[in-house]
Amino acid sequence: MKKKQIPKIDLHGHTADEIFDLLDKFIRKHKHREQVITIVGKGQGIVKNKVLEYLKRAHYPWSYEKVRGQTNEGALIIDLL
Repeated sequence: MKKKQIPKIDLHGHTADEIFDLLDKFIRKHKHREQVITIVGKGQGIVKNKVLEYLKRAHYPWSYEKVRGQTNEGALIIDLL
């Protein structure tokens, strides 16, 4: 059985000012999906903080991605439904 792919957006390299628009467009495009994944990286946390601000304002629940039982704080799973 084929595993369903969860849509992902990688926000590395984008400015803090671009984050809201990029994430909003991505979520609207995949609004029919249960979840999407946003790659925010670990670095200084600027991108991650902007994404978390967006999610809080839009009331989207989220969690960290789990990889082989380990928490990946550089990737957020956003619940859309």
